[in-house]
Amino acid sequence: MHPAASPHPTKAPKRPVAVDLFAGAGGLSLGLEQAGFDVVTSVEYDPVHATTHAFNFPLTDVLCDDIGKLPVDALRRSVQRGWENHHPAEPWDGTVDLVAGGPPCQGFSWIGKRRVDDARNDLIFHFFRLVNSLRPKYFLMENVPGITAGEHKELLADLVSKFEDAGYVVPKPQILNAAHYGVPQDRRRFMLLGYRNDVNPVSHPAPIFQPVRPVRSTLSAQLDGLPLGASVWDAIGDLPDLDAFPALASSDKVKLTSTQRKKMELASSAYARMLCGIDEDPTDFSHPRAGMSGWLTSSWQTQHTQTSIDRFAATEQGKTEKISRFLRLSEGGLCNTLRAGTGGERGAHTSPRPLHPRLARVISVREAARLHSFPDWFRLHSTKWNGFRQIGNAVPPIFGRALGRAVIEALGVEAVKPTIELDLPDEKLLYMAMGEATRFAGATHESIPKSRRQSRELLELAAAV
Repeated sequence: MHPAASPHPTKAPKRPVAVDLFAGAGGLSLGLEQAGFDVVTSVEYDPVHATTHAFNFPLTDVLCDDIGKLPVDALRRSVQRGWENHHPAEPWDGTVDLVAGGPPCQGFSWIGKRRVDDARNDLIFHFFRLVNSLRPKYFLMENVPGITAGEHKELLADLVSKFEDAGYVVPKPQILNAAHYGVPQDRRRFMLLGYRNDVNPVSHPAPIFQPVRPVRSTLSAQLDGLPLGASVWDAIGDLPDLDAFPALASSDKVKLTSTQRKKMELASSAYARMLCGIDEDPTDFSHPRAGMSGWLTSSWQTQHTQTSIDRFAATEQGKTEKISRFLRLSEGGLCNTLRAGTGGERGAHTSPRPLHPRLARVISVREAARLHSFPDWFRLHSTKWNGFRQIGNAVPPIFGRALGRAVIEALGVEAVKPTIELDLPDEKLLYMAMGEATRFAGATHESIPKSRRQSRELLELAAAV
């Protein structure tokens, strides 16, 4: 997928090169870019997510393909194209500093059936296949903690053994919580971080923040004396009531008046001020984006029945509403783990969405994005279902940034902030249904896993090509 042209310097500053496999809409890609990497290639098999990724990362070459079938030569050609997008006047020397990715986790999740023979579990070995082919200096694999339990431990041990036999050093994996790195969400994730045996070693990043509410962690005893991280209200307290905007009943965006923008600015926490671009974030080394200044985006209203509204209103903060099983967020605490739900091939079930701490409704996609540490310029797919799925599947960018910084430090390079603002492509990429997204992404019927070929639109497309 070739993104629209964007302005870039004739000779951009040299930054480490990263590749993101299983990229989704781009949470980890953004975190790595914020840490100081040029993410030259991202691979995502879902065409809707791939087009959203292409919108937010105009210099990245986005491959819409199945990792399980992706030839190494095709991946290398994509890296070459992505390098040329970032450095049009300088040839690529073949070096890849980091390959990262989070293989689909449903096969390992405690919430699912956790079948050891789930075909999705094979993707961790395709991750190894592509890492070993590109031979990056470092690799990072993210997954759910369930990968360390039961019979899945044998799969994990096999994976680690393959990396070690291929000349990589794999320190003891860690289960880290995004809340310890400034994300206002209780989100525990397994991290496998390894390095080639001829480069500097890398360690998992130390905690940066004490969560505003205690979370489960083996590191809890080490958090004393650290500053408190952001709370739910720090993340969303400045965002306006969606019901005050009739346009959001039929659209995911609305233009704000100067008075409304000023009101938001006055209510913004330090966390929100950085995400909405009021204050500069000194640890963010990503390319500046043109964004949509003055717009509230990803904010389509959810219409509830009056009965539901009454039940939501009667639910206390920090408690679960008994019928819907939705948790009402506590404004001074952390958000619970935001989940993606299931894809269309598995019934298109939506995971329970938290309730707003003060308003009698579920949170919006933008509010979920704030709780996940996405900046306001970052756009999600216009539909609520896809938008929430993209967030639930993503690594929180601030968390990904901390992981990327650990590799940057091991590389011994100084992070460089690009100065040229990137223009984002046509936002029609955010409104594409599956068939249109498939055509735009250049995906073939064979490149999409069978589980995603169930929609009538895709079958019609397959018959037409």
